[in-house]
Amino acid sequence: MRIRIGSRDSQLAIKQTEIIMEGIQKNHPELELELITMKTTGDKILDRRLDQIGGKGLFVKELDQALLDGKIDLSVHSLKDLPMEIGEEIPLVGFTKREDPRDCLLYKQCYHEKVQEFCDSAFYTIGSSSRRRIVQMKKLYPNARFESIRGNVQTRLRKLEEQEFDATALAVAGLKRLGLTQRIDRIFSVEEVIPAAGQGIIAIQGRKGMDYSFLDGVCDWDSELAAAAERAFTREVNGGCSAPIAAYAYREENQFRIRGMYYSDLLQKFEVGEERMLLSGEKEDQLYKVEKMGRRLASWLKESVEGKKKG
Repeated sequence: MRIRIGSRDSQLAIKQTEIIMEGIQKNHPELELELITMKTTGDKILDRRLDQIGGKGLFVKELDQALLDGKIDLSVHSLKDLPMEIGEEIPLVGFTKREDPRDCLLYKQCYHEKVQEFCDSAFYTIGSSSRRRIVQMKKLYPNARFESIRGNVQTRLRKLEEQEFDATALAVAGLKRLGLTQRIDRIFSVEEVIPAAGQGIIAIQGRKGMDYSFLDGVCDWDSELAAAAERAFTREVNGGCSAPIAAYAYREENQFRIRGMYYSDLLQKFEVGEERMLLSGEKEDQLYKVEKMGRRLASWLKESVEGKKKG
C-alpha cells in the first residue's frame, strides 16, 4: 500500500514530515511512503504580514486542495500554522508528542561576544511579525523597536544578518528540529511569553472516510488534548492570524492546565489567566472537558479585559 504525504517545501516542513514518515515506517514497514512537496501561497508572499494577505490559510490552501483532489493521502503541518476552522472533508487525524513549546530570541551573530551589552541596551530592533510575541515581549523590552520579518527559518536568519535587525524571535521547536539550537541566545519561559496555540505540535491532516489507523504509533494523546483546549480558547476569542492571542495547555500529573492571553486592540491592553482541572473519564469525555475549559478561560479573560472599558 502506497501512502502519499504532502508537505510545504521548506526545510523545516520537510523535516517535520520526515519525522512522521519515520514513525509510520517504524510501525508499518510494509507501507510504501512517498513525499510530495509544494510551495504554498503563504511561502511566496513575504513582503506583507499574513493578516494583510489572507491569514494562515495561505500556508495550507494548496495542500488542502491536493487532499480534496486525491493527489495526496495526508498532509503534515505545524499545528500553530493551521487556521482555526478546518473543513470536515479534510479533518485533523493525528498530533505528535509536543516538542519544546517556548519562544526564543536570536541575536545578530556579531553580538555573541557582547550578549550582556546587548541585553542591557536601551534601544535595539527586534524582527518579528507575530503580534502575539510583540505584545508580550514589549513588557520585557520596553525600549525595543519591533519590525516585521517574514519567511522560513533560514530566510529569517539570513535577514537577521543582512538587514538592520539586532535580534529575531522564533519558536524553539523549529530550531531543535533543524539542529540550530546553538543559535539560541535567550529562551522565554511560558510565563514570560505564552506560546501560540499548537506551538511545538506536528499535526496530520487527512481525508474524510480514510482509515488512518497506521498513524497510531506516531500520535500522542496529551498533545491532542492540548490542541483541543488551545484551539477552543482561540476560537472563543475569535483569534485569527492577526490577533495577538496566546494559549498553552498541558498535563501535570492528574491535572490539566491551560494558560492564556487575550489582547484588546481597542484598549491596547491584555490579560493573562490560567485554569486547571482534574482529568478523568473516557477519551471523548476528556476532549469535551478540556475544550470547555479552554472556552471558559477565553470568555473570562475577554470579559475581564473588555469590562475595563466599561469601568
